[in-house]
Amino acid sequence: MRWKRRTGRTVIGLLIAGMVSAGLLPVAANAAEPTDLARGKTVTASGSHGGYPAANANDGKVDSYWESNGHPADLTVKLGADADVQSVVLKLNPDPVWATRTQDIQVLGRKQDGTAFSSLRARAGYVFNPGSNRNTVTIPVTGRVADLQLKFFSNTEAPGAQVAEIQVLGTAAPNPDLTVSALSWSPSSPSETDDITVEGTVRNTGSAASPATTVNVSLGGVVVGSAPVGPLAAGASAPVSVPVGKRPQGSYTVSALVDPTDTVVESDNTNNSRTTASPLVVGQSPGPDLEVRSITSSPANPAVGAAVTFTVAVHNRGTSAVSAGTVTRLTVGSTTLNGTTPAIAAGATANVTVGGSWTAASGGATLTATADATNLVAETSETNNTFARSIVVGRGAAVPYTELEAEKANYQGTLLQSDAERTFGHTNFATESSGRESVRLNSTGQYVEFTSTAPANSIVVRNSIPDAPGGGGREATISLYADGKFVRKLDLSSKHSWLYGNTDSPEGLTNTPGGDARRLFDESHALLTETYPVGTKFRLQRDASDNAAFYIIDLIDLEQVAAPSSQPSGCVSITTYGAVANDGLDDTAAIQRAVTANQNGEIDCVWIPAGQWRQEQKILTDDPLDRGQWNQVGIRDVTIRGAGMWHSQLYTLTPPHEAGGINHPHEGNFGFDIDENTQISDIAIFGSGTIRGGDGNHEGGVALNGRFGKDTKISNVWIEHANVGVWAGRDFDNIQELWNPGDGVEFTGMRIRNTYADGINFANGTRNSTVYNSSFRNTGDDALAVWSSKYVKDQSVDIGHDNSFRNNTIQLPWRANGIAIYGGYGNKIENNLISDTMNYPAIMLATDHDPLPFSGQTLIANNGLYRTGGAFWNEDQEFGAITLFPQNLPIPGVTIRDTDIVDSTYDGIQFKTGGGLMPDVKIQNVRIDKSNNGSGILAMGGARGNATLTDVTITDSRDGHVLIEPGSQFTVSGAPNGARAKR
Repeated sequence: MRWKRRTGRTVIGLLIAGMVSAGLLPVAANAAEPTDLARGKTVTASGSHGGYPAANANDGKVDSYWESNGHPADLTVKLGADADVQSVVLKLNPDPVWATRTQDIQVLGRKQDGTAFSSLRARAGYVFNPGSNRNTVTIPVTGRVADLQLKFFSNTEAPGAQVAEIQVLGTAAPNPDLTVSALSWSPSSPSETDDITVEGTVRNTGSAASPATTVNVSLGGVVVGSAPVGPLAAGASAPVSVPVGKRPQGSYTVSALVDPTDTVVESDNTNNSRTTASPLVVGQSPGPDLEVRSITSSPANPAVGAAVTFTVAVHNRGTSAVSAGTVTRLTVGSTTLNGTTPAIAAGATANVTVGGSWTAASGGATLTATADATNLVAETSETNNTFARSIVVGRGAAVPYTELEAEKANYQGTLLQSDAERTFGHTNFATESSGRESVRLNSTGQYVEFTSTAPANSIVVRNSIPDAPGGGGREATISLYADGKFVRKLDLSSKHSWLYGNTDSPEGLTNTPGGDARRLFDESHALLTETYPVGTKFRLQRDASDNAAFYIIDLIDLEQVAAPSSQPSGCVSITTYGAVANDGLDDTAAIQRAVTANQNGEIDCVWIPAGQWRQEQKILTDDPLDRGQWNQVGIRDVTIRGAGMWHSQLYTLTPPHEAGGINHPHEGNFGFDIDENTQISDIAIFGSGTIRGGDGNHEGGVALNGRFGKDTKISNVWIEHANVGVWAGRDFDNIQELWNPGDGVEFTGMRIRNTYADGINFANGTRNSTVYNSSFRNTGDDALAVWSSKYVKDQSVDIGHDNSFRNNTIQLPWRANGIAIYGGYGNKIENNLISDTMNYPAIMLATDHDPLPFSGQTLIANNGLYRTGGAFWNEDQEFGAITLFPQNLPIPGVTIRDTDIVDSTYDGIQFKTGGGLMPDVKIQNVRIDKSNNGSGILAMGGARGNATLTDVTITDSRDGHVLIEPGSQFTVSGAPNGARAKR
């Protein structure tokens, strides 16, 4: 047997005393007994073959193993601190089906303060024989190391190195060991009006002195304060006291972490934190307390110029009633409206109609309602009287957050600005920034300070920090201040950014540093412990302990996040099936049991409470026929509800290519596989992908995939770090009897960020479906797409048709389009805002990707396109803001109307060379301003067809209003602003 996977488990015991008596281990007088220092430690490798990752070499099982993807290969155990190593034990499965093999191995080590590895044992051949040594080899070594590395040069029975288990036997070297104990707080029973101080003791239980460090205190998992800890001798301790301020009513887990940045090398780095057994309970102060729960507008989706009226729900969360007569105030834009509030008993809610109306203006606006606006009532809390939400009129999504750009804020740092052609892919930070500008912080004390325009209790930071030298990303912090007062450290990471290579193929990029880089930004988000009012100055500052080489700040989102929703009547929690929030253990089995119970009619719906829930396998329907990992059965007749996308969060820690046994290689190990009639709302799904297809075809997985069928509705779902957010549709040959294309599928309130490919793709005959009022940022392919593919049951019927993308906001696609339509009929792109595409159009109609033909009408209406278009395919092809590309089939029936195209990188509207015709394109009421490196409208030399312009305005185009290149068979009638077409 060469290198096939084997089942069955055999545990091989190793007697240390026997090894000593055999002379395999040295004996030191009064020395501690050697132990397995590798147990539970991180193991990394230079590369892995297929589903045999490095983690298999230290999982306690000999029936799983690591295999490298060739020779030479490295396997490294990170011990965490220096240890005196005596031997290395390597195991393979002792099953006799594993043939005898010889592996050529060198042992190397590196001290905790070292940078390079040195040899501990020279290269030699080691025989693994299931008969003579039960496939176990012991290599004597001597040395003090923190990282132990095996270098493999050959394997007589496999093309790569193989290790089922590695043990490193030895004893810990002298080092400090910091712990926290005796956590308490004062006052012991605080109310909302009390300032709270958390106290504890830091002790060095190690065998060497520790240098100075810090201790962080967290409430509910959020760092709220820190204190310095001086040097401690071995066995010494020191008290610490951390003020954490006033806290809202509630129950908080209290934890403290010493040496939070891991700057002190310790003998045990796993015992630095302490969490109290009992929570900190903050009581409610007696008295009234008004808060706004919601704002209702009538009409809900007003047209431009409509008169809009409002009702505000005001709740009294206090312990005593509030008399009638307080003022409830609503502001929108420059309009202020007031209403008189009736008496509200403790715990009651009143719906207050505010007087007057607002005339709806095009674009988004923030509705801000304030209870007791004139401060008549002495409340227990005066910080929770306001509530804000967005309303959209005309274009874009009504996002609940306010986005603020770094370059428009107050800052001390370096302003980054893109070049004229917005060059992409060459480590160009400004090109990949919103508005093509951002701010770089190089030095301690530099900052970006934003002034809020609406109340907020959360923040999202779009940022870039450096990659790790060897790739794979790194973590760093940045300090958040509000009105000059420290709030907390924000955790930033570059794990999901930094792709390298010059190739146009996304599968050709790599996580290994070298040459040009792209996808430079990622995002960090945090819930804050209080609501900050309008006008708060939020400062992101590089303090001395924020140790990334640089920080680039692009923008922030500030949002007033509502409290977690309550469990709906009839829904059963996943905790009933065994899930435990925030424990870091895999909850997949419990979630799957709950979903299956719902699908079988045993419960009405699945409830995912507030908390972090780890998911390492996709939720689907078990296929009793076991038709293989490429043929999947999704869930149907299921309702899944959460407490809110900020509160109920599913996450995975394992990249799909390391998960092992996943149901479908491309669809990954997280999220949901959907076949029909599934409703999912108010949750987040966070993947762990870092690449799309490169580095051994590693992919980031798909959060929501499947056939989708009828009556599927997805709302208010946050998706991040997936390969694809949503892929609707399966090939017909994937279990033909289950063919069920998406029909009437609805997506609303989606928040899709930082993917490696598409945001939402309607494929395989999806029809009559909608994406509405959703936001997309930093997608690695089309943010939205209809792909009328041919992998369907009946190509004359199963056509992608009558799909609609309406009122969506799309920003910064780093590869491909904002919105794309590939074939089909009756599809509509309306009322969207699209900005800052890296290399492709904002909107593209195309017949590449071999779709079914276009027919009927395709409508592009009332969209706003800003700083879009770009150069791709060896940077030789320049794309317009709107591009029609009939590569091999015609694109008939296109109407482009009521649209603003502003500040395009190249052309405004482009008719591209291709094999197909573009007949009778209608362009009506379109404004094209500032085509920086192209024309207002361009017909390329190989373009064929015709367009009619009506009420088209073109200004400030470098190459003229309308340019028809020599040789083109495309004609344009109706010149803009009296100008003629240019040839």
